[in-house]
Amino acid sequence: MTEEIKYKNIFLVGFMGAGKTTVGRVLADKIGYSFVDPDQVLEENAGSTISVIFSEFGEDYFRDLESKTLKTISTGERQVIATGGGVVIRDRNWDIMEQAGLTVYLKAPIEVLFERIKDSTHRPLLQVENPLKRARELLDSREHLYQKAVLIIDTENLSVTGVAEEIVKVLNY
Repeated sequence: MTEEIKYKNIFLVGFMGAGKTTVGRVLADKIGYSFVDPDQVLEENAGSTISVIFSEFGEDYFRDLESKTLKTISTGERQVIATGGGVVIRDRNWDIMEQAGLTVYLKAPIEVLFERIKDSTHRPLLQVENPLKRARELLDSREHLYQKAVLIIDTENLSVTGVAEEIVKVLNY
């Protein structure tokens, strides 16, 4: 008899700095799933970093690669997938995630998120004169999309382990 799985995959969505990767690793370990970082897979397949892809080919080209990578990854099972912050802007990505598992939005206020990412040099969308203003604009434009997730976890006052434990508790793993 094979063990029944509650969700084929769990997709973590949220803005930069929400903790998708760090929470994803802990969550995967807690529930016995593998952890997948689509950005890392994309970079390995492209033989280049996301920053270089953005600067040489532009955001649309990157988003096409991101969608293809997500589609390939989503064919697997028993995975916690830490999506990129902008994956939600394409409807086809939502279709992929909704058909292949459960979506969980890791939510936090922009002030908290920015504090976590302000010193990061590998976020091409924030390489502007006023990164906080840009981050706020991006989050404002994406918030309604993140809200489409089946489960929303407020991460502001939780540790990484606390966020993972909250997801485990709510999903009854």
